Amino acid sequence: MKKRFVMSLTLAALSAGMLAACGSKTSAPAASSSASSEAASAPAAATTEAAAAVTEAPAAGTTEAAASSGDAMYDGKVLLGHASWIGFAPLNLADDMGFFEKYGVDCDIESFESKADSRAALAAGRIQGISTTVDTQVMSRAQGVNLQIVLAEDTSSGGDGISAIKDIKDFKDLKGHTVALDTSGGASYFWFNYLLQQNDMKMDDMKIQNMSSGDAGAAFVAGKVDAAITWEPWLSRAKEAPNGHILIDSSETPGIIVDCLAMDQDFAAKYPGTVKGICEAWYDALDYIKTNPEDAYKILMKYTGDDTTDAVAGELSGVTLYDKEANEKYFGGEIQKVAKMASDLWLDNKLIDSAVSPDDVINGSFISGTD
Repeated sequence: MKKRFVMSLTLAALSAGMLAACGSKTSAPAASSSASSEAASAPAAATTEAAAAVTEAPAAGTTEAAASSGDAMYDGKVLLGHASWIGFAPLNLADDMGFFEKYGVDCDIESFESKADSRAALAAGRIQGISTTVDTQVMSRAQGVNLQIVLAEDTSSGGDGISAIKDIKDFKDLKGHTVALDTSGGASYFWFNYLLQQNDMKMDDMKIQNMSSGDAGAAFVAGKVDAAITWEPWLSRAKEAPNGHILIDSSETPGIIVDCLAMDQDFAAKYPGTVKGICEAWYDALDYIKTNPEDAYKILMKYTGDDTTDAVAGELSGVTLYDKEANEKYFGGEIQKVAKMASDLWLDNKLIDSAVSPDDVINGSFISGTD
């Protein structure tokens, strides 16, 4: 199974604010890093072209009366896309348990292991929502995809990290060493740049080898690099390597790597009742994991690829799932800071051509659901 897949602000003050805001687990047993989420940078021109094909939310199955209502519901099938990451799996649980239908939403989940593919599908109107990291949603918005973040799903609480040889005892010791890192964008690159700024360092201080996060972990275990920015299960395997250990993991930086659901902006504006229902179904799924863990784990096994409920629980231990209270807190200012950091980073590294305003990519009007 594929596991998952920060900066112009004064980071000392920002880090303190985030740690205060996101330092405790909120709902359900925590989960693992946002496989969230692998780098997702498709060519801007291609994405923009696909986005141009979308003029407004899908027309099929809609009614004029619904479109005029403040709580308008889409009466066709809503498709949400995400990768096989534990932090997204509560959406599958919501589908399996009928929680979407409870709120009048006909919803199916589609699997996309490639962030480029899911971005293109959203831009072309083949799906209406996509789950990935905040930084990736910002990149997609900059590349012309008409999306808005409507729900925070989970934050990495130990599922992402840096494996290193034992001679590297703290982050500054990485200087001069060979480090494997996915430099194309995405959660690992975003998080590593955040750590660089926290430690007053830059990429040139080390020898960077560009490879995917999974390949980076494998390269470290094979002794080909001195350190790797990766996620589970490679972090655990690093501890088993003869000369390996985990230098730092994302439990020390809560709120930085955050998975979230973004919806097509036109669709969300036209059918707010549907988006609110999706949020409510997510909250119900987290409640079910909390109150009926064993049964929930059995259902989740179908989507995570795990063989035992203990394995599911283990994956969940690497993330913190965001319930309604956590969402209301995170949308109260913290997610805006992370989005601003992401925009600044991608712009500084020439991965996007123009800045993205947090107000354009974040819409917190749906997180309180149907209350």
